[in-house]
Amino acid sequence: MEKLIVGDKMYNVEQQGFDDFARYTFLEVVRLTETLAILKNGVRLVNRAKPSYIMEDVGYSVSRKKGSHWHKVSLNAIRKAQLENEKIKVHDWFAAKEFTLAEKQLIYEQFAKTKTLVQS
Repeated sequence: MEKLIVGDKMYNVEQQGFDDFARYTFLEVVRLTETLAILKNGVRLVNRAKPSYIMEDVGYSVSRKKGSHWHKVSLNAIRKAQLENEKIKVHDWFAAKEFTLAEKQLIYEQFAKTKTLVQS
């Protein structure tokens, strides 16, 4: 399995419990040592690919924290991150917004229309 090189784009996914959103972090390898690849934020990865089974087939363990893996960026990972970020944006908007009665009625009417269309 291949070793990382300077400039490789990496990502990690964290989730705080089952109800939380998946939060993607994207970083670049900026430095190498004999055994480590150092990311832009200082995270040190063991520069030896191994089977991961978490997000991708291959992962790179965080040094001294073997349960945490980073993966090379793929188009699939970028798309999943975009979808997850959209969910987070919608959730945060609804959490911060205080609806007026008129706004609540509009939302209700939209749901009612959608429900009618689905049942037809």
